[in-house]
Order: sequence, then C-alpha cells, then structure tokens
Amino acid sequence: MDVTSHAASLKSHYPFARLPTVNLDFTRPDPALLARVAALPVATLHEAAGKVGALPAAIKPMAPSFRVCGPAMTVDAPPADNLWLHRALALASPGDVLVVRVAGHYDAGYWGEVMSTMGRARKLGGLVIDGCVRDGAILERFGFPVFARGLCIRGTGKDFDARGWIGYPVRFEDIVIAPGDVVVGDADGVVVLPQASLDAVVNAGHEREAKEADIIRRLEAGEASLDIYGWNR
Repeated sequence: MDVTSHAASLKSHYPFARLPTVNLDFTRPDPALLARVAALPVATLHEAAGKVGALPAAIKPMAPSFRVCGPAMTVDAPPADNLWLHRALALASPGDVLVVRVAGHYDAGYWGEVMSTMGRARKLGGLVIDGCVRDGAILERFGFPVFARGLCIRGTGKDFDARGWIGYPVRFEDIVIAPGDVVVGDADGVVVLPQASLDAVVNAGHEREAKEADIIRRLEAGEASLDIYGWNR
C-alpha cells in the first residue's frame, strides 16, 4: 500500500485522523540513507551538522543500551494528557520515532508498559519525549527505545475535547523538529537532522570518524593532543 492509500485508510478508520490538526502528508528518508546515519554516534552527527540539532541534555535513554534512529512522527500533546500519544501510535508507520512535546508539563508519566507493547508490536523506531515516563524497569526489559527527561509515577488523563497536533513542527526549547526529520539517540543524548542536509551530514560524519580514528592511533603511540591539534602555543 502506498503512502496516500495508507493515509486514506487511516482517516477512514480513525475519525480523529481527519481533524485539521492531524497531518499525515510528510516524506520519510530513504532507508539506505537512514542505515548510514544509524552507523554513526550521536555526538559525531551533532558536530558534523555544525553543532546544531541537539535536544535538551535532560532527555536521556531510559536504559543505557537504548539507541534510536528514524523519521520523526511529531506530536504536540496537552499537559498531563496522553490521548494524543495513543493516537500517534495508531497512525505511525514502522520505523517512525514518536517525538512528543508535552506543553512544558514534565511531572507526569506519559508513557509506560502498555504503550511500549504497542510500539514494539507495530515495529516503531522508538519514543523521544520532552517529559517523563514510568514503568522504567519494564521498559528496559522490553527493549523498545525510550528517551525522556526521567521517570514519574503520576498518571495522565485523556481529555477528548483538548486540542493536540500530529505531524506538525514541535519545539523542544530552541530546537524545532519537523515531521520526517531524522531523530538519532544514544547514551549521550539526542540529535535531530533535517532531511535536506542529511546526506552532507552523514558524509561529514564518516570523515570525522576516520580522522578521530587516526588521532586515537597517534595518541596511543605516545603523541600529545596539544601537538596533534596545534594547540602547543
């Protein structure tokens, strides 16, 4: 089923998908290019992109082994309410990473075991949320990548009259994430890369990795970093 037919099917099945605040018409990067991105560390990608795109340092993996790489399915949710996250789970495509803004209300657990089960079953890429989640030990065991500000046991509501957005740009502090941007996370944090610059960033990232490998070799041979970098003044 092509993207247009898939979107039409979802709109037919889910009435909320026909709301003007739901946009399913965005492109996703080529899987082969995504695989090249996934081979690079987040810190390298951030540097190769010109030191842009880093999400707030408070957003970390809920298990050290978690890594995420995929196109963003953006969600703007009302505070202390996770109905729009459930809706995004129903609309997302395999490989999509849910990128969720929660209107600055961090002290609630927007995600847990039930939602990770659905995300894993639907083969989504993971979750990056500018808020908290719960069921931390279970999330690690499930292996579904979750990046969040931390853990919080406080529950959330489901207000069917509250407005939310899916598939529109969201802002995490000074970073704007558009639907389809590539989201990459590892133990160091999360970076967002626009599709338009993806190929150039990946090429620069691989060059940077090769240079750093040579520097490591020289350091192991006994050279000083001040000499290698020309900082010995």
